[in-house]
Amino acid sequence: MPELPDIAAYMTALKGRIVGQPLDRIAVINPFFLRTQEPPASALQGRTVRELRRIGKRIAIGFDGDYWLVLHLMIAGRLHWKQRGAGAANRATLAVLDFPHGSLVLTEAGSKRRASMHVIEGDEALYNLDPGGIDAVHCDLDAFRSALMSENRTLKRALTDPRTLSGIGNAYSDEILHAAGLSPIALTHKLTLEQWQRLFAATQATLQLWIDRLQGEATREFPKHVTAFREGMAVHGRYGQPCPVCGESVQRIRYADNETNYCARCQTGGRLLADRSLSRLLKSDWPRTLDELELLRRRPG
Repeated sequence: MPELPDIAAYMTALKGRIVGQPLDRIAVINPFFLRTQEPPASALQGRTVRELRRIGKRIAIGFDGDYWLVLHLMIAGRLHWKQRGAGAANRATLAVLDFPHGSLVLTEAGSKRRASMHVIEGDEALYNLDPGGIDAVHCDLDAFRSALMSENRTLKRALTDPRTLSGIGNAYSDEILHAAGLSPIALTHKLTLEQWQRLFAATQATLQLWIDRLQGEATREFPKHVTAFREGMAVHGRYGQPCPVCGESVQRIRYADNETNYCARCQTGGRLLADRSLSRLLKSDWPRTLDELELLRRRPG
């Protein structure tokens, strides 16, 4: 799912292409993609784009007359900038927005249709789409700590809750926790002040690093490879590969369609976090430390 740095890159790329430009035509190819009925999408045609806003993981495009087109790409949704008149190139195309100098094409890979578009009028309607999480890049330590301590939850869950922090998901939460040297299952109400300071600093530094990097790329060309697995990440998507800090193999916890990646040496004092799907099978044989895991690897077949 595109997260804050990815959304920032999209907005950088869109700013120079559509802000100040009229929307000549909008074609909704997949009717399920449009989640609102009034006002109709056709009401945007002929109106000029005045601003862009990020609402959590959503991109809000503001038009004349206080109209808004709000996009939520979810997991597999992506934006593409094409030559004018590109149209619906394939079955993945959800909608096409034609501007004077090109077309914004929205696609979604796979068979599940989770991405969404809302056409709304007024700031109040826009506010109603905001989950309410604070901006972790521009807040202070007290606000950050207060938001995450609203409930006693694991750090992984607290960081990725859109009602708590704005725009952080599975990928960047892994990177933040590795940079902070904290376990993904540490509880928010158990952290020391020093740990809070580390987490806050790691959150802002990690997000800013990737925002700067991806926005820099977006000034040169429209983002083409928006992915949760990026070259240069420390742990996310790097299961079994060496941690760039200590060299130990990156570990993972699987749950549903997601997984959390972490370094046991750097984040959990060498303790492995039980993978639910495997620990049910292994029960007492599940290794509790990196040393025990290494012994298992050395056992003859």
